[in-house]
This record gives sequence, structure tokens and C-alpha cells, in this order.
Amino acid sequence: MRRVFPNAPAHSRNMTTLTLRAPDDFHHHFRDGDVLKTLVPLASAQFARCLAMPNLVPPVLCAADVKAYRDRLLAAGQGGKVFEPIMTLYLTDKTTPDMVQEAFDTGYVKALKLYPAGATTNSQFGITNYEDCLPALKKMAELGLILCVHGESTDQTLDIFDREARFYSDVMPSKIVNRVDGLKVVCEHITTRAAVDFVKNAGSNVAATITAHHLLHNRNDIFKGGIRPHMYCLPVLKREEDRASLVAAATSGSPKFFAGTDSAPHAVERKESSCGCAGVFTAHAAMAFYAEAFEAVGALDKLEAFTSINGAQFYSMPLNEKTVTLTKKEVTLPEVYEFGSSKVVPLRAGGAVGWDLTWN
Repeated sequence: MRRVFPNAPAHSRNMTTLTLRAPDDFHHHFRDGDVLKTLVPLASAQFARCLAMPNLVPPVLCAADVKAYRDRLLAAGQGGKVFEPIMTLYLTDKTTPDMVQEAFDTGYVKALKLYPAGATTNSQFGITNYEDCLPALKKMAELGLILCVHGESTDQTLDIFDREARFYSDVMPSKIVNRVDGLKVVCEHITTRAAVDFVKNAGSNVAATITAHHLLHNRNDIFKGGIRPHMYCLPVLKREEDRASLVAAATSGSPKFFAGTDSAPHAVERKESSCGCAGVFTAHAAMAFYAEAFEAVGALDKLEAFTSINGAQFYSMPLNEKTVTLTKKEVTLPEVYEFGSSKVVPLRAGGAVGWDLTWN
């Protein structure tokens, strides 16, 4: 479903082309194995660089794991356009300062990912005791590595729609941000007004990524006409006022907010089941989805900062030199994509997006 905002400024509604510095995705799930042959080309058609999530099975725990995974990503992209995976390490209770140093020494690890154990897909190896990871966090701050945080409480007695807000009130300030001076933190895929407010009020060392699907959809879309398994993700879609707050943050021009798709594909049989997996697959048309969200509120002039500048600057990376052009054009999307021996269903399968992306 595409939301229409008829009161958006005329200059936005009438814009038919938009040229941007090449964009980056600072949160992407490539998975592993045969599916890379589909997923890497799709991602590299949209983005110059993607931050590769480490929650594989087994997870990316050390420098050797990172190197091997990066090699597989690069191999899957051969024959296509130049593409740079930005690598991450999976933070656990047993990650040591020496392991952090070894990852940093590779030259291509830019962040470590903190999953509260049990919060999301393949998070069983995540943090169970925040005190245990403090030495690693202090080493990260020393080296300038970024901590990417999946911000949800794992208290199963809490309403699922309130777990993010509780994390940002009870965990993030006291157990992470205020414990380590100088640590740069990305609040990943924020979904609530509470998370937006936390990021706004935090220091310049705290930023956030926002997905396209959380900008375009609210929790009603999970249940339109029945259960929509391909709209189920974690953090789950929230209330309309939360979605509106995300849009306001993304289009504000603030350098604290930038693109992170959290594109998270699963085989169709794992989504369409009695206990379906969490994840929305958006890699195929991510920039068109973002453009639609910005266009809807008359903010296409803010899209380049959100997708191409703010994230790179927060990560202390050079801006991309190449450019892309978005053209106002209806593009019909496939019903499915190949996914190893199975299929994966993309967001808006069989429907259309309103923008077409080309590389210059």
C-alpha cells in the first residue's frame, strides 16, 4: 500500500527526476550460501556500500569469520558493478578487547552489532549480561569502532509494541551510552516516537537508521484483509503516530538519521507458515521506497542527505563519488525472486513503485 499526501508541496509532487550522490545502506542482511547470488546483485544495484549484518549461522564472531564472509560477498558480486560490503562483528558476552582489535586491524570492519539475546533472528548468541561486554565496548571507543544496537527489550511479559520504547528508557542510557565515554552508537531500525526522541536528545555520538518499510507502513498493514506474513518484521511495525514521527525525523535534514534498510529475506515457506520468520525484503527497490516516503511529504530535497551523506559522515567514511538518478516512472515488481533452492517474496510483490533508479 502507498500512502498519498495530497497537501505535499507542489515542487515535490511535480519533480520527475532527481540526481543524487550514490547511496549507502547501513543495515543489510545478505544471509549466506547460494542466496548470495541473488541478494548481492540486488543490493549493489541500489547501493554503493552496504553494512553487512553478522547474524549468520554460525555468526561472524572473529576476524577470520569476517574475512571469509567478506570474500563470499565479493565473489557473489563479481561481474556486476563495483560494490563494497562494510563488515561487522557479532558482539557476544565473550567478545574480548583483543578480538575487537583483530577485527579493527582487518581494515574493513567498521562496527560491532549488539543483539539482546533472543530479540530477533539468530540473536541467540547475543548479549545476556551488559557488564560482560563493557571491556569490548571500551576498546571499540578507543579504536573509533561503532556499536550498532538492536534496541528491543527481551522481556516477554511486555507488549511487543512497547518493547522498543522500554529498551530506550531502561537499557540504552544506563547500560550502554552512559557507561562508555566516546562510544559512537547507532540505534538501528528505530520504529517509535520514543526512539526518535532518544536519538534527538542524545549527544552527537548517537545516531539512528530508519528502514523504508517503517516509513511507509504501520501495524494495520500486517492485518489488512487477513494476516500478511511478508509485512511481519522485528522490530514490528508500530502505530501511525510512530510512523509519522519516523518520517519527520528522516526528512528533517538532521545528520543523526540515515538509511538502513534492514532488508531481511527469508524463504517463502519460512514466512508462510504456522510460525513465520520476522523480516521484510526490500533490497530489490529500496531507493524507490525511500523516494516514495520522502515525496509523500514534499521532502525529496532531503533524500540525498538521508541516503548518501549522513551515514557515511557518521561512520567517518568518504562520500561516494558516483551518482544515481531517480526518474518518476512506474516500475512493476516481480512476484518472487530466486532464493537458493526456494523463492523469496519481496515487499509489494507484483505491484509497482513510482521511481526507477539508474547509475550515471
